Amino acid sequence: MAVKLRLRREGTVKRPTYRVVAADSRSPRNGRFIEIFGEYRPLEDPSYVQIDGDRALHWLQHGAQPTEAVKHLLRITGVWEQFKPDDKPARERTQEKVKVSKKARAKAAEAAEAAEVAEAPADEAAEATTDTDGDA
Repeated sequence: MAVKLRLRREGTVKRPTYRVVAADSRSPRNGRFIEIFGEYRPLEDPSYVQIDGDRALHWLQHGAQPTEAVKHLLRITGVWEQFKPDDKPARERTQEKVKVSKKARAKAAEAAEAAEVAEAPADEAAEATTDTDGDA
């Protein structure tokens, strides 16, 4: 399930308020969500932004993708700086730790040797034709 961090619109006509939610990416904007972890009121002066930083970090570290608006709000509250966006999700980190079997390593070594052997005769043939052209 792909999780998105996005805004859920509430309020009356022409008086919007938003909740910052974690939701399945397939659900509609104001539809089903997993968790509410913040609030945004753009019409107040200054705008009111309240986000639970711990929960936002939790979702970001587990691979949730924020929308542009939520990313901007996370920058305002300072949560985005705590999260390192180039970090890989936990699932990808565990997959990197999986050890490669001995058979797979042997196959990779054989393939590398075969590639070297295939390139070597072609290089020698090219040198031989270059030498004969220089003598003539």
